[in-house]
Amino acid sequence: MHSKCLSLAAWAVASACLAQTDEPQTTETELETVVVSAPLETTSSGMARPVSVLSDEELRLKVGSTLGATLTQEPGVTSQSFGPGVGTPVIRGQSGPRVRVMSNSLGNGDVSQLSPDHANGVEPVLAERIEILRGPSTLLYGSGAIGGIVNVIDNRIPESAPDKPMSPTGEQRYNSVSDEWTSNLKLEGGRGLLAFHLDGFYRDRGDLHIGGPAIDENAARQSDAALRGVDLQNSFGIIPNSHARAKGGTAGFSLVGDRGFAGASINYLGNNYGIPPDGTGGPDVRINLKQARYDFKSELKNPLAFAEALRTRFGYVDYTHTELEGGEPATVFTNKSYEGRLELAHQPLGPFKGVIGFQAVSSDFGARSLENPVPLVPNSGIESYGAFAVESFGYGPGAYELGLRGESSSVTPEGGPRRRYTPISASGSGRWKIGEANTISFAVTRSERSPQVQELFSRGFHDATHSYELGDPNLGTETSYNLDLGYRFQAKWVSAEFDLFQNWVSDYIYQQQTGGVFNGDLGRFQALCSSPATACAPVVQTRQADASFKGFEAKAKFPVMENRYGIADLTLFSDFTRGEFVDGGDVPRLPPLRYGLQLDYSFGSHWSSNLRLTRGERQDHPGANDTETPGYVLLNIAVQYEAQAFQDAKLLVFAKGNNLLDENIRNSTSYLRNFAPEPGRGAEVGVRISY
Repeated sequence: MHSKCLSLAAWAVASACLAQTDEPQTTETELETVVVSAPLETTSSGMARPVSVLSDEELRLKVGSTLGATLTQEPGVTSQSFGPGVGTPVIRGQSGPRVRVMSNSLGNGDVSQLSPDHANGVEPVLAERIEILRGPSTLLYGSGAIGGIVNVIDNRIPESAPDKPMSPTGEQRYNSVSDEWTSNLKLEGGRGLLAFHLDGFYRDRGDLHIGGPAIDENAARQSDAALRGVDLQNSFGIIPNSHARAKGGTAGFSLVGDRGFAGASINYLGNNYGIPPDGTGGPDVRINLKQARYDFKSELKNPLAFAEALRTRFGYVDYTHTELEGGEPATVFTNKSYEGRLELAHQPLGPFKGVIGFQAVSSDFGARSLENPVPLVPNSGIESYGAFAVESFGYGPGAYELGLRGESSSVTPEGGPRRRYTPISASGSGRWKIGEANTISFAVTRSERSPQVQELFSRGFHDATHSYELGDPNLGTETSYNLDLGYRFQAKWVSAEFDLFQNWVSDYIYQQQTGGVFNGDLGRFQALCSSPATACAPVVQTRQADASFKGFEAKAKFPVMENRYGIADLTLFSDFTRGEFVDGGDVPRLPPLRYGLQLDYSFGSHWSSNLRLTRGERQDHPGANDTETPGYVLLNIAVQYEAQAFQDAKLLVFAKGNNLLDENIRNSTSYLRNFAPEPGRGAEVGVRISY
């Protein structure tokens, strides 16, 4: 089946390159205006902050089964995989609570930020647009998101009147690397003041195929003292227990008029996925995730003489996931979260235009073991109240933006004292256009982050991570100072982008393997396991230390052909992040230097294709008690055909060949790098019809 699908993908690329018609080629390309909704609705070209936007056919071609896999080709973005069932975004080496994932500009409400084995509660296959913001603007949605913001927009609450009474869309995908089938349907429309949105998806996946052994046995024993001297049960070409099944759906509606809109939606997500085994022969661990989400959103235009718009958003998420050990419930994570947001966009005050607002988040979180009376994380009440403002203005050849956020947050564990924090954050950015071709941007941010509940109070075995986790209840506030410098060059022969960043973080909070184990049989910590391997787990401890990060993202696009045979462009790209502790040592789980090229070819308005070659260098700064990962070469191809099928129906057919060299890639940002490589060679085909 693999060879047949790869043949189909290769044939499609060849067809795109060899097809000839009399359709004229466009000699002048008009750049699309990309509108970014967070934090102020503006065009991406007018922003001083680094930003990426995925939408339309580009998004359809890049969509993966996880959010991290969808974004991994974006500048400075990688995926923190935990087997194929989990892929959370890593931006500039930051993950977890430092990358805030939002659904339609509200927090996601899941627990993916708390542990690397927790999947995101958003479904990228249903997204209409994904915005990635890095730098200063992130503080408007929460303190401490120094990595960035990922805003997934799916139009579940329509904001405008529909063009048609009914507009259906259907999509079917197949991926050979895991025998994965994905189906999704969407129906939008309305009449008069009423607009509605319905969607649903279903995904079924088998075990993941890889390009070599699942477990790097030497590296696994080096990083996990519990495995030393143990004969590991390894597999070749496949990751056992990596199959999964997911489903979900949304129903939403809104009342839309000339003065604005108001609407609500309800969403359900179910996801059952496996955790790759550690080779000790213990029972399989799976995660059964269930999430119900309720949202309300409204906007009133010109509500007051001094106001352009008043926007309100409210969301409630009821989230539960159960870790199943050998098919039996072992640990249950729950989170009931409320989030409200009020924004007032004011009329221009002289040169100033901006937004002021208030945000409140309240949640009840717990992680209890069904086998141990002591919870992994105690039931805790978490509250956060924040006020923010952002103002933009122009002066001379420049455009500027200033932002400020103040918060009051607390964590109250059951039976323990309340921890209170008052993070204050501020940012400023500027953009200067020099002539017609050159643009320079600069941004500075001071951001504070309070520790999260699991960083404070985790203590005990966590089956899914195969580790014994230790929090630190004495953690203090993390403070980050960030600098961004950007350069853009636009000419007929090349367009280029370069972003340079430097972050200094005081009291950086991180998880680090101690090099020892916890022996469950004896109930004590040991340097080496004196019992069978299944009784011991490596100790992962939350720590705090001063750290610095530096890196860049670069991209240059060259037009190489534009004639009656088609249009071809060559893009060169690279990104890099380096993190070090001030007192010595490397920050763990950072991505390596990446660089490569992409060749894009299009013929007429129907055919487009690309070939992408990425080189990831060896990560030889893995952090204490972690292991290095080897370099790799990743070769992907993609092709798509777009046409009018009948009447107003639009047909999109696409095919992709992934990891064509069948490399066994170890992901340096993954906690399971030594147990679960990235997907091997595979092909993906799909069709999408919209009316």
